Amino acid sequence: MKNILFAASEAVPFIKTGGLADVAGSLPACFDRRYYDVRVVLPKYLCIPERYRNQMEYVTHFYMNFNGADRYVGVLKLVEDGITFYFIDNESYFGGLRPYGDWLYDLEKFAFFSRAVLSALPLLNFRPDLIHCHDWQTGLIPVYLKERFAGGEFFRGIKSVMTIHNLKFQGIWDVETIERITGLSEYFFTPDKLESYKNGNFLKGGIVYADAVTTVSPTYAEEIQMPFYGEGLDGLMRARRNSLRGIVNGIDYREFDPATDPKIAERYDVKNFRHEKKKNKAALQERLGLPVDDKKFVLGIVSRLTDQKGFDLIQGVIEELCQEDLQFVILGTGEERYENLFRHYDWKYHDKLSAQIYYSDDVAHAIYAGADAYLMPSLFEPCGLSQMIALHYGTLPIVRETGGLKDTVEPYNEFANTGTGFCFANYNAHEMLDCIRYAKRIYSERRRDWNHIVDRAMQADYSWQQSALKYQELYDWLIGY
Repeated sequence: MKNILFAASEAVPFIKTGGLADVAGSLPACFDRRYYDVRVVLPKYLCIPERYRNQMEYVTHFYMNFNGADRYVGVLKLVEDGITFYFIDNESYFGGLRPYGDWLYDLEKFAFFSRAVLSALPLLNFRPDLIHCHDWQTGLIPVYLKERFAGGEFFRGIKSVMTIHNLKFQGIWDVETIERITGLSEYFFTPDKLESYKNGNFLKGGIVYADAVTTVSPTYAEEIQMPFYGEGLDGLMRARRNSLRGIVNGIDYREFDPATDPKIAERYDVKNFRHEKKKNKAALQERLGLPVDDKKFVLGIVSRLTDQKGFDLIQGVIEELCQEDLQFVILGTGEERYENLFRHYDWKYHDKLSAQIYYSDDVAHAIYAGADAYLMPSLFEPCGLSQMIALHYGTLPIVRETGGLKDTVEPYNEFANTGTGFCFANYNAHEMLDCIRYAKRIYSERRRDWNHIVDRAMQADYSWQQSALKYQELYDWLIGY
């Protein structure tokens, strides 16, 4: 039996702000339990719903010297979906209304969390062969493993993996402050270790000291070795390329399955979507006040409205897009200029564009099921989940070839009759517009071909089981038995 411990700052169903929570919460349940005992350790935030906090059992507590004082560390546990979750308790660090807030305080509390995780291990009756760390919040665990925990018998031979979910977030502050918070000596603050452009950097420490580094798609693993995507760490990623691999995230098909989804108007699957999917389209049009018309090409977006997601491209051609014979549906919140842009065009072209500037899970599911195509023109996208959900719902993705979008959407080839969506290569507004027009043409003029693309899209397997198999290979290689 191989013992694996996931260390993360969030995990479903307890606390979620982004895709990291889906990975840390959903992936552990997909490993082969005959050979892998995978457990998860999280901070015990006060903002975890009370029903979960009430189920947690006390395991142990101790005091740990950290940042110049003896600090309380409580350990609780809860079994959810057959997986053991441990929670590190300290109300002064984890008592806020949100998991993240003040940058400097976040650095201190996640340095505390990283130290507390390792300090608690000998008391848990569980010795991991490997600790799988996620994002900058746990970047110090591989560092501490090679520093103050390196001498003990218990910790000898424990491997570590560092997964980068988004290289943009690194946990950076001045060296002096990070030295004081972490308790690490000057030795660790050189350019080949934690120092990065004269600052201390948590994520860099994890990348340097982990035994292997992964990121959330093979293309993103290649991209972050280049200056444009490398966020200042491209040289380090090139230096570690032999230990770097990309493994695509999955989606939870229990939550996102048009055959069983209670949030959509009419359930359907790959066998009957030709008749049933259009009922969802009519329900979506009616719900959003658009003219109900089965022949209209409906383009959907569910997203944060930010530059990273390519909204400056949409802004550049939105007037032209609204001249097309289509309907455009947007759900999400984000930068004020994009919120106002879509509000304006909703007012100007109310029978063509519907902007829902809020977030609703029910409306998101209605768009995934009711739209014909799904637009994701991202500037960069480490993995992306929306395009995989859209594929499963037979709503064909129109994406820019970057990161996980390139790895999960196969471009349609009308001559070979292959592909699961539509792709464009350059970050260019008119190239995106041409791609949308091409998709619309196939939809309008070659419906049989369109339906074949939908067949292939709905059968593509991006479940967590596929990701788990690749992580098992990595763990076997590292642990070596």
